[in-house]
Amino acid sequence: MEIRNIAIIAHVDHGKTRLTDALMRQTGMVKDDSVSMDSNALEKERGITIYSKNTSVFYKDTKINIVDTPGHADFGSEVERVLRSIDSVLLIVDAQEGPMPQTKFVLKKSLELGLRPIVVINKIDKPAARPDWTHEKILELFMDLGANDEQLNFTTVYAIAKDGIAKKTLTDDSGDLTPLLDTIIEHVPPAKGDVTLPFSFQPFNLAYDNYLGRLGIGRMYQGTLSEGETVFIKKHSGEISSGKITRIYTFEGLQRKEVKQAFAGDIVMIVGLPEIYIGDTICAQQDQELLPAIKIDEPTICLNFLVNNSPFAGREGKFVTNRQIKERLEKELEVNVGLKIDFSPVEFYKVNGRGELHIAILLETMRREGYELQVSQPQVIIKKIDGVACEPFEEVTIDVPQEQCGTVIEKMAKRKGQMREMRPEHHHTRLIYEIPMRGLLGYRNEFIINTRGEGILCSEGVGFRPHVGEIEKHDTGSMISGETGKVLGYSLSNLQERGVLYVGPNVEVYAGQVIGSAAKGYDMVVNPIKGKKLTNMRASGADIAIQLTPPLELTLERGLEMIADDEYLEITPQSIRLRKQVLTEEDRIRLGRKSRKEE
Repeated sequence: MEIRNIAIIAHVDHGKTRLTDALMRQTGMVKDDSVSMDSNALEKERGITIYSKNTSVFYKDTKINIVDTPGHADFGSEVERVLRSIDSVLLIVDAQEGPMPQTKFVLKKSLELGLRPIVVINKIDKPAARPDWTHEKILELFMDLGANDEQLNFTTVYAIAKDGIAKKTLTDDSGDLTPLLDTIIEHVPPAKGDVTLPFSFQPFNLAYDNYLGRLGIGRMYQGTLSEGETVFIKKHSGEISSGKITRIYTFEGLQRKEVKQAFAGDIVMIVGLPEIYIGDTICAQQDQELLPAIKIDEPTICLNFLVNNSPFAGREGKFVTNRQIKERLEKELEVNVGLKIDFSPVEFYKVNGRGELHIAILLETMRREGYELQVSQPQVIIKKIDGVACEPFEEVTIDVPQEQCGTVIEKMAKRKGQMREMRPEHHHTRLIYEIPMRGLLGYRNEFIINTRGEGILCSEGVGFRPHVGEIEKHDTGSMISGETGKVLGYSLSNLQERGVLYVGPNVEVYAGQVIGSAAKGYDMVVNPIKGKKLTNMRASGADIAIQLTPPLELTLERGLEMIADDEYLEITPQSIRLRKQVLTEEDRIRLGRKSRKEE
């Protein structure tokens, strides 16, 4: 049986997973329409793909291995390592939005590897769809990225993924995805590999099973691998070890199927090598050549993970100690290759990630597992290049209604953003900026407010550039509780006029907790538990009717964006709170005096 290996790549929400789900349904690999590639609870809630996943479908005596990849730039490490192990990509682009930042990122990676993409223009049923314009923009993007003549001559398929329909031309009459499957068979080269040579295998993904241990998912480049066989693990550091394959699995739909042998060209999962890592060469003979290394982009932000020591610590979490947090982070390193952690400090662990969402997903996963911890303000990673201090930059694409353009341009200029392009599109304006990641941190929520929820902001990393100096971002201060107790509506009715509140009535707070943002731009200590004094005087109707504005919900991403450098974000299974690192006002004043003297 011939094998075709493909990956599906696209910008966030352009329809990768919908298309993969439809392919599985129409080829009979899944029976239940509710089954989806996005099986993780966080993926279902957020509507995005976080982890790359494998599936396979069978069509015309051909096995098609499909890898569904994330679309968000923070999970780019998931995409990069997959592309090395496949023979072609389906590049999916929204027929209305056209190519977006992550489209450019993933396409660039695939073109550099010499892959010839098949372009799928999806969502052609949208009222504002413009497939011809999208096709032109994709062609321009191919040329901008230096595609060769063969890559520029790409095949285009038009699709409505949610309805499971594909067409080779817009005027075709089609009711299923057969045209896309035929295009894959026709244009994706069969997986190469000589089964007579000694086998070699390279994992591009890792998984963990409580019973089987570490699992390596990768491609068989040559030879035949048998269950129970002794193999050599060769690392690029020069280290060589040996191990025994205890089980081999192939993919059929979303199911793992245990097999006794794996053959060249297939994508399989192996069990039995606890020290296996992404990019290692697993081979039959010790003197076999190493397969090319899988390079992964470096982290761009860092923050500290600490034990939760707030007055409310230990109320909700099952895992609250330093040792438990360390063990969980070590386990995360086994499968999350975009993460780097420095365990050397005693009081905290320094975690380096690819972006705020990358870190937020890890924190959300940990709190759902019962962990309790607190984190510091995210900082961008500054590194020296040829003796010059450099920081990560992002290319930001913004679509906003024309009347809100001025506000966005003003805010981006304050954050040291450099406009690269500005063009009108369908009653909207598209702005393209290059901006330091420091400037972008904390702006997304402000952007939603500035554009009244009508704007779209997407970004992708463009590498390290010279440091641009200080950026003034925070024009609000923190509203800090000076007392511990239950918040009362009477006190909130007065406080809500001074800024935006994060808590509602009857919520327990402690001294030093940040309960809102202060509009005047400096920190203020308030008493949110103060009640109305009792009196013999009759109250007026206006005095009785307290009208409270609903508080701003403090989510993980919002907390990571709002946190100041002298604050911690406290994360527990049921609560997310902002707090000052030093809880009492007297200690904060004393610390401020001490730091001024040292300066």
